[in-house]
Formats: sequence, C-alpha cells, structure tokens
Amino acid sequence: MKIEAIRTDFPILNTGVIYLDSAATSLTPEPVLDAVLDYYRDYNANVGRGVYRLARMASQRYEAARSKVAEGIGAKTQELIFTKNTTEAINIVASGMGLKKGDKVITSVWEHHSNLLPWIRAKNELGMDLVVVKPSTESSEAKLEASDFDAVIDKKTKLVAITHVSNALGSLMPVEEIASICEDNNALLLLDAAQSVPHMRINVKALGCDFLAFSGHKMLGPTGIGGLYIKAEHMAGTEPLTVGGGTVEDASFVDYQLKSGYEEFESGTPNIAGAIGLSAAVAYLEEIGLDKVKSWEAKLAKRLIEGLQDIPGIKLYGYDSSDAFRIGVVSFNLEGRTPNEVALLLDKEASIAVRSGHHCCIPLMDYLGPGAEGTVRASVYLYNTEEEVERFLAVLARISKGG
Repeated sequence: MKIEAIRTDFPILNTGVIYLDSAATSLTPEPVLDAVLDYYRDYNANVGRGVYRLARMASQRYEAARSKVAEGIGAKTQELIFTKNTTEAINIVASGMGLKKGDKVITSVWEHHSNLLPWIRAKNELGMDLVVVKPSTESSEAKLEASDFDAVIDKKTKLVAITHVSNALGSLMPVEEIASICEDNNALLLLDAAQSVPHMRINVKALGCDFLAFSGHKMLGPTGIGGLYIKAEHMAGTEPLTVGGGTVEDASFVDYQLKSGYEEFESGTPNIAGAIGLSAAVAYLEEIGLDKVKSWEAKLAKRLIEGLQDIPGIKLYGYDSSDAFRIGVVSFNLEGRTPNEVALLLDKEASIAVRSGHHCCIPLMDYLGPGAEGTVRASVYLYNTEEEVERFLAVLARISKGG
C-alpha cells in the first residue's frame, strides 16, 4: 500500500482532518470525480433515449459501467441493477419477491435499519412471519454463529436477509455456512453488503447468495448510486419497485408490457454520472488491490483495538479476540462521557472525525446495552495511516483523563 501516493488523490485530507468515519461514507478520489465531470462536460445526454452521437456515447459508457461493477462482485452484467443505494436495493426485494401470509423471513440482531425496517413493514402489511436471530449467549461481543441460524432456518423459510459485515461492530457474518443451510432448506439468501464490498474481494457465486445489495458512497463512489445483484433465475420473479419511462416494450391506455431483465427495474432517467463514477471507483480499488486494502485495514483495526484496550474507562463492543479478520470498524464508549461528547471533543481538539449515536441500528444498540445514545464508532479505510491511528488514541487517552 503506497499510502502517501493514495492520499494525494483525496484533497480533503490536506485540510488536516483525520477522517475516521468511512463506514458512514467514504472520501472520493480525484479519478472518480474526473469520471463524473467528464460525463457532464463531454457527453452529457440521456441514456437509451436517442440515436445521436452524445446519446450513444452516454448509453455505451453507462452500460460499460454496469459491466465493470458487475464484474467487480463476480456477477454477470445482466444480473446487476443500478439503484440509488443499499436501502432502495433491499426494498426492491422486500416489495417485489411476492411475500405472502405464512412465508417466513429470517434476519438478525446485527442489522442496519435498511435491512430490518423493510421486513418489519412486510410483516405488518402482508402477515408474513419474521424471525430475528440473536446470539445464543448475551455479551458485548454479540457474536453470531452459523448454528444460531441453523436452529431457525427450515422448510417454511422463504428468505434469509442478513448483513455480510456489521456496520456497528465490524464483525463478519459466517455467510458461506449460512448459505449452505439456506440451500438445504430451499431458502433464498439476501446479503446487505454495504460494509463488505468496499473492503474485500467479493464473489456472489462463491458466497452463495441470491441477492446482494451495496452502496457506491461507501466504496469511494458518488452518493446516490448503488447496486442490486439478483441471481439470473430470480430476475423474472421479482417485481420492480417503480414503473415508468425506459422500462417498457409497449404501452397503451389500459396496459403495458415491461422489458425483461435489469431494464425493467430502472424506470426514469437513472443516475448516469453516478454509475460512471461508481465504475471508476471499482477500477480504482482494483488497481490498488482489494486484498491489499483488506490487509491494511486489518492492521489498522488491530492497532485501534489494542490502543483502546489500554485506555482506562473504554468499553469495546463487538470485539472477539478469536476473529480471524474484521473490517476497520470499532465501536466503543468512554465511561463518564456520552458518545456525542467524545466525538465533539475529538473534532475540536484534533479535527478527528468519528461517528457517534446508534448508527442506524437502534435494536442492536438496545441489545448491547450502551444506552439510548449509542456508541462512538471509529472506522478506517485505505487512505488512513498508522500515524493517524496513533494520534486518535493519544487524543482519546487525554480526553479520558479529563484533559
């Protein structure tokens, strides 16, 4: 990892900020910004709407972006739908897979609201059964095992919808084992991969999932763009969330015929620049090497955890010393200080940006018991340095002493 060379692509770092909130949204490198601006400056036209040169160029670049992003997760081009984010992607599945009364959906206590609220709404509106998997033993680690899912997945299970990596804890779900249990019971598997696609090499076929959702803004891409992988055999059985321009083969005043495949899911003018920017972000990560990104994050996370354990009054959440790997997300609290107080002091004293609060997973926070105000969350990415981690730990240690 040539960290200093990488950091030159992120001018915002020249302001002196130590950015430790990449789990919320990552910074955006210059090559991604260039790709977005090139669209607006050089071939700004709608896609699939015209035969003139700029329109053809925009359409070609948009579909090339789809192929690049799909390739990045090991999917076929026709299996990837562009969405505005992970939330929209999950809602497409929740509303479009034909759930009905008596169907069983399984999720977990780890879930971000984006992979919990859609299933609660489906339960309330459709009368389907919703089961939330919790660890077999309560602790601040909140560790989930495949056996916890094996106990509840059965032949009545229609779908298992789980996060690949917890956005609050940084811990990995045993996805491959859960996928095997799903296959044995003819249940589908949806993965919220918002926190995994940016940080490690992903292959949807190897993971064994039927649906996978992710967001561009967490992986160096623009905001307002994301993706939904739908396994080819399930595409026809999933209804689009919206219908309108760009999705129909034919229409009359009484009926319409939708296009087949991914095109039926992208009604209206899409986020063309966002898709092109996301493709550039995928290329940027691939050029560096996701294996290198994963290794670097693991090193920084290890030091973060070791340093936090040495600070009196710190309580860690989700950390398990047996974890072979975790992404660079660490949640903690400091005795005598609220999460917001800690975050504000870090920003005031050293321009250190961390997240504080419930991290869009209130039920998990309630389960862990840190209180209504949640936790402090520090999250690193490929542009963070060892020096920044040490600076963060030093300032936090001073805060813990009342300094």
